[in-house]
Amino acid sequence: MRRRRLEPLTPAEWKVMRVVWQHESCAARDVYQACGDAHGMAVSTVKTHLRRLVDKGYLTTTQIGNSFLYRPTCPPLGSLQAAADRLLENALEGTTAPLLAYMVQKSRISGEELAELRALLDAHADADSAADRAADGNAERSPDTPPEAGS
Repeated sequence: MRRRRLEPLTPAEWKVMRVVWQHESCAARDVYQACGDAHGMAVSTVKTHLRRLVDKGYLTTTQIGNSFLYRPTCPPLGSLQAAADRLLENALEGTTAPLLAYMVQKSRISGEELAELRALLDAHADADSAADRAADGNAERSPDTPPEAGS
């Protein structure tokens, strides 16, 4: 079964989701308190965001007596990846280099994170090179051409 694509989160919804993700499951009153303390959100505002997050499919809710328990339906990384995918598709039209360059310049990247990023980029470059070599080898000789004629 294919999962439906979730609507994007607003900046305020990201704040509410971070609270729920931190607790894995969270009573409504705990979300109200945390969002009020950290972001100055009124209880009514948090209730509205929780309802919208349930409607969008980011949260499930269970009523226990007079309380509501909220649980995320997707992990933080999955939501971040979906947001990045939307940005790449819509704003950057699939071009990743400007975004990566900006993120590296803007972020405080530790030496360890930088090493991980270099390793990922190197692995990606190696995979692209191997794919290019394989494609070049297949392009030089068509399936109908005998090996000696393609040399």
